[in-house]
Amino acid sequence: MTHPLAGHLEVDESAKTVRHYRYAVERMTRILGGWIALTPELSAKLLMGRHVWDNAQHADVWGKRLPELRASAQVSEPASARLVAFMDALEAAETPEQTIERLVGIYRVLKPHLLATYEAHLASANAVYEPPTCRILARCIEDERRHIAAGETILRHLLRTPALEERARACEAQLWARLEAAGGVTGSGSVARVSPADAPPAPLSDDAREFIRLEQSAGAWPIGPQLAAALGAFGDALTAGDLAAARRWLASEVALGPELESGLHGARGGRHRIVACARVGEQRLVKLRVDGTRDGITLLLRWVPVREDWRIAAVEPVSASAAQLA
Repeated sequence: MTHPLAGHLEVDESAKTVRHYRYAVERMTRILGGWIALTPELSAKLLMGRHVWDNAQHADVWGKRLPELRASAQVSEPASARLVAFMDALEAAETPEQTIERLVGIYRVLKPHLLATYEAHLASANAVYEPPTCRILARCIEDERRHIAAGETILRHLLRTPALEERARACEAQLWARLEAAGGVTGSGSVARVSPADAPPAPLSDDAREFIRLEQSAGAWPIGPQLAAALGAFGDALTAGDLAAARRWLASEVALGPELESGLHGARGGRHRIVACARVGEQRLVKLRVDGTRDGITLLLRWVPVREDWRIAAVEPVSASAAQLA
């Protein structure tokens, strides 16, 4: 019969498990930090920034636990080459258009799995020699529950069309299959995850709904009603795939060109939004983001007043590096 104070892991195994945890958390922290500049949506950007700090604290406290388990401090160790491949696939969503893939990978795959793994470890921990580990696990569990709830709120805000929902499901299935093949963050072969529905409400200081409100308030650009109507009609034409209607807003000397038209075809079926606006004399420089079902594009538009209306005097796609600054 197993003694009630017996632990699930020996000391050496505990140290190895901690190194596996630290690898997953440290790598996730670096990935999130790198994504902040790539992400145009303010709500997602704020979410990542908040959680980078928490996860960095988790990596640090796991690293400090190692010397107490007769191991070197602040060492990370992936459980397997397949886990490294999973993290590489997670990190590959590097273009501004892949915010959904970034959030799905972290908040519907990796964090729910980490939470389930932490909870299983805590349930089987030794009550005599593992209280420090238990305290770390309890702290990480509390934070991960908040993170998952906040991430799911932002995802529901961004997944506004059936096509985007399908894109999220496809990404989730692909990444989850890779994580299962790796045997999870510990390589044990038993891979579980917690449902976002089980996460508690997030406190106001980490409330994703507040991030969404900030995003929406930042989107109220000082644009007059006539230009707003013109921008809306132009954006609606692009998302509908009606380039003929979109051309009606171009000045006579302006042409889209075949390369730009090809990019606009990929941005059909989604939504459009203004990400930046500046006044230059009587003209307006506007960055318009168009997210389609297959792809997205950011356009820099120079609008000029024509009698009592507005027309586009110049249009060009914004490079990925420039779009990241929007």
